[in-house]
Amino acid sequence: MRSHLLNDATAEQYRRSVTEGVERVAAKLAATDRPFTGVTVDALSPRIDEIDLDKPLHDTAAVLDELEDVYLRDAVYFHHPRYLAHLNCPVVIPAVLGEAVLSAVNSSLDTWDQSAGGTLIERKLINWTCARIGLGPAADGVFTSGGTQSNLQALLLAREEAKTDSFAKLRIFASEVSHFSVKKSAKLLGLGPDAVVSVPVDHDKRMQTVALARELERCAKDGLVPMAVVATGGTTDFGSIDPLPEIAGLCEQYGVWMHVDAAYGCGLLASLKYRDRIAGIERADSVTVDYHKSFFQPVSSSAVLVRDAATLRHATYHAEYLNPRRMVQERIPNQVDKSLQTTRRFDALKLWMTLRVMGADGIGELFDEVCDLAAEGWKLLAADPRFDVVVRPSLSTLVFRYIPAAVTDPAEIDRANLYARKALFASGDAVVAGTKVAGRHYLKFTLLNPETTTADIAAVLDLIAGHAEQYLGESLDRAS
Repeated sequence: MRSHLLNDATAEQYRRSVTEGVERVAAKLAATDRPFTGVTVDALSPRIDEIDLDKPLHDTAAVLDELEDVYLRDAVYFHHPRYLAHLNCPVVIPAVLGEAVLSAVNSSLDTWDQSAGGTLIERKLINWTCARIGLGPAADGVFTSGGTQSNLQALLLAREEAKTDSFAKLRIFASEVSHFSVKKSAKLLGLGPDAVVSVPVDHDKRMQTVALARELERCAKDGLVPMAVVATGGTTDFGSIDPLPEIAGLCEQYGVWMHVDAAYGCGLLASLKYRDRIAGIERADSVTVDYHKSFFQPVSSSAVLVRDAATLRHATYHAEYLNPRRMVQERIPNQVDKSLQTTRRFDALKLWMTLRVMGADGIGELFDEVCDLAAEGWKLLAADPRFDVVVRPSLSTLVFRYIPAAVTDPAEIDRANLYARKALFASGDAVVAGTKVAGRHYLKFTLLNPETTTADIAAVLDLIAGHAEQYLGESLDRAS
């Protein structure tokens, strides 16, 4: 079985195998005419269940044929212009090339003696991102698996910087539409169930700074410890951006750690047109960025950045076999000193390849295109009497709800929208997401594909309306 190990003797076999796989995927991408086939769990599960993993096929072509049947044929393809659901972006080719390189070399970015140049490339990209944000000369950070891990690490640092022995007194302030990972992180960090204070949002789904000031004042009066304010630079549901300068001012006034979750809105850091929308981020103590959302990178590619590199010491542990303390004095750069992870992929290479081929302006142009598209989509929805749209987009998300002319029961309208989303997914013609607004069911377009057009948006809106009307017609028939 040594013939399957990647080394000098098998380099040609590696080239043939990978080329064959790439050709299969390329052919599939070229032939895909809708984002999903509509396959059901019940239809796909038996095909996978019948595969005996203890009986290998011993042939790459046969395995690729099998993979076509159990995965490639029915995968959800984010590159298709009518995939409009979650924060999944189509990926740029230089990043995919980087993925192929990093997988084959298989560096681990925890220590210098496992990564060498990879360590320096990651550090260069961290410094580049910190400079784009404007965090200052003492800034630092590390790549992570995604926004959830980045938020967890940032709040760990905030907890330690709060300098209290009573975790029960710690409070985190986040808007009512912030990411669920804030509450999840609080639990993982051993904080109480009341640790996260939900701050109301305004009509545009932005944190109300008056309400935040009130909660910070109450916290002080009650003898509690304000641990962190989590401001969101692009909420998952609405793409809304909290008023960062005003929040920064309150954090400075009360001496609170300011974390900006810009997992989604980090694309503005490369924007040629809308960079001002995230003004104030430079005043943060820590920032989450997800390159695999708005920098068009393959999953995973994320980072947590901090204003003061010294705060990263709260994630540092030394192991004699890995990163003994003497290495610090010897100026050997070990990224594990900054990370919650030990073994860690060289995901930074994907962004490095992207910047070296396309440049930051190339990324920014793509992100500006989807922001422009969302603005046009909002106009379509606002002018269409069949739909109620929630907020004008700050980024590239549209939240809306089909409103039938002849039905007034909110619960029935909920069911019509839920049915439309499910029927659309089953058809495979398009994929959209859903959420709740004020307890009612809404639909969501997350526009991250520059290939999507206003014609695509209009066509999907017609499909949604058609499915909803079909449901309501059948509902009326059943009622009669």
